[in-house]
Amino acid sequence: MKTLHPQFLRSAMDASHFPAPGVPEIAFLGRSNVGKSSLINALLGSKQARVSSTPGRTRAINFFALAEGPQRPAQMLFADLPGYGYAKLSKSISAEWPKFIEPYLRDRATLALCVCLVDANIPPKESDAQLFGFLEHAQRDFVIVGTKADRLSGNGRAKALGALREAFGAHELLLCSAKTGAGLKELWQRIRDRAAEFQS
Repeated sequence: MKTLHPQFLRSAMDASHFPAPGVPEIAFLGRSNVGKSSLINALLGSKQARVSSTPGRTRAINFFALAEGPQRPAQMLFADLPGYGYAKLSKSISAEWPKFIEPYLRDRATLALCVCLVDANIPPKESDAQLFGFLEHAQRDFVIVGTKADRLSGNGRAKALGALREAFGAHELLLCSAKTGAGLKELWQRIRDRAAEFQS
């Protein structure tokens, strides 16, 4: 499996700023403070995505090109979407979603997979269920990833998976930890498999 090297491409707050459609795109979504930037950085082995202790800092879709080396063509893009559900910012972020985030999720021809992050340590949230319902309606392929799995005991992992299955149904579920790397290999495999399917 060849290593893909990331490079920040652009930030977009309008559909006209999206990169030209081409290679498969993997979108990362989740509530504010779910550990999205940390997980993206762990997957990429870099500090490309900005990690902030202040929820709701990401206000644009940030695109990263992944290639086999400098000056090589991109194999896929990662799209880091703004978080949602943080009380102090939820109204302003929610107002922005219909402008460019919903069109991206609904209409983007090169969007191959949505990686939906939920905190495995807290009870499932209604806002997550609403997002999954939207993705189902848009007929998008998505995987649910429980983050911060390093904080769970063995029994806690089974309970967390059970709670997620009960709340969200029979969707594909993974537990991951940006801190220990647990589950990242499986998530990478899912991403690569879907990208390969998308290109075939």
